[in-house]
Amino acid sequence: MHDKIRLLLVDDHAVVRNGYRRLLETQSDLVVVGEAASAREASERYRELAPDVIVLDIGLPDVGGVELVSRLVQRDAGVRILVFTMHRDPIFAAQALRAGAIGYVTKSSPPEVMVQAVYRVAARRQIISPDVSSDLALSLLNQSMDPVAALSPREFEILQMLLEGCEAGEIASRLSLTAKTVQNYHYQIKIKLGVRNDIELARKAMKFGLI
Repeated sequence: MHDKIRLLLVDDHAVVRNGYRRLLETQSDLVVVGEAASAREASERYRELAPDVIVLDIGLPDVGGVELVSRLVQRDAGVRILVFTMHRDPIFAAQALRAGAIGYVTKSSPPEVMVQAVYRVAARRQIISPDVSSDLALSLLNQSMDPVAALSPREFEILQMLLEGCEAGEIASRLSLTAKTVQNYHYQIKIKLGVRNDIELARKAMKFGLI
């Protein structure tokens, strides 16, 4: 590792990225070497800059953060990712960690939690913000009662896009899949969630706080 911990900030709002930068660079050994506003830009910046830690928001305009985490881990098993997001639901935390993120911190956390999380992730030590950790533990204990937890990161990403109203062709284009593959995922998601059609799927998603 370099003398300073080199960071890549990924968020689709420039004002938010600027706030991250100001906060993190108050520490003499943290430096932001790049920024990205989308999953595509993040992949390119990671390849170009090889940062020590990626600070990543889940809500991106092209591909969701969970899918991006999964792609980056497939490309480089040593990548260190800290998810920093507004989502406090343990379902999102569980999916991000399953995909390969090392840390998960909510945007409602105190600034010092964010800074501490960067150091922990740089050292490859898992961290989950206190406002999520207890609910996540309960969710994992009750995983058999929560069918959403059984979805893979890719299935979870496709479910999110379906709930946003995306058609199979659009999902296929954004995830570099065939429409047939997306349809197969759609079918498997309904099987795992125990629903027969998209109306029941939406109701189930509402029950678990996904919409």
